[in-house]
Amino acid sequence: MTPATAAALRCPVCGGPLLLTGRSLRCAKAHSFDLAKEGYAYLLPMQKKHTADPGDGKAMVRARRAFLSAGHYAPLMQTLAALCAELPHGHIVDAGCGEGSYDKYLYDALNGPQIAAFDLSKEAVRLASRLVPEAAFCVGGSFCAPVRDGWADLLLNIFSPMAQTEFARMLRPGGHLIYAVPTARHLFGLKKILYDHPYENEVRQTEYDGFSFVRAVSSEAVLTLQGQSVQDLFAMTPYYWNTPADGAARLAACESLTTEIGFRFLVYKAVAVIR
Repeated sequence: MTPATAAALRCPVCGGPLLLTGRSLRCAKAHSFDLAKEGYAYLLPMQKKHTADPGDGKAMVRARRAFLSAGHYAPLMQTLAALCAELPHGHIVDAGCGEGSYDKYLYDALNGPQIAAFDLSKEAVRLASRLVPEAAFCVGGSFCAPVRDGWADLLLNIFSPMAQTEFARMLRPGGHLIYAVPTARHLFGLKKILYDHPYENEVRQTEYDGFSFVRAVSSEAVLTLQGQSVQDLFAMTPYYWNTPADGAARLAACESLTTEIGFRFLVYKAVAVIR
């Protein structure tokens, strides 16, 4: 975290701007938040912490890091980076940033934009802050986002909940939201092994207050995975928690897996500030 990226953040207690002072973030009302040794801040209000350890657990986060760092989603990240490059992107917010692989890819591809990112998972944020130390990473939630009003030129939401009021608040007027959702057959090859009657994902476009829809860009590829990568993919998805035992056993016996992958990047423009 640098002073410039820390300036994106706001106090979770009073909503005032935070400044980086040594190894702490402080606001004008003397609320103070120490940085962890990895450089991130914990900015999730206690009243919003609904479990002892919210967000994705360590096993899921580490499986996602192993899978993404192996480059399996590179075609999807390339499409995302090209789309971001076409839009103003000096200040980027990543809502539900996970373990930071997308932020690292964009930071390198876009020549070092200022990035503020947050996630409910402390383990995810810890890993992310090591991956992109210049960014302002913090533990926080989309519905109580720790980013100042109007700071972002571009806001990313990759498979996270849609918090339109907070997203509109963080974006400058005319800024853009990129909302990534799965294509119809994303991970269908995996689902065919896990479930007796797999179904395609619903594909739809939704209107959101404060935003106007601009366009949708799809990115798709086919993966053939071997060995541990098969299990890492399974462990990083919600299917890990919603799969019958016989389906998990079938996947455990697989030495290789061929599956489709695909994201739809829905681009919206902020047309009104929601307060």
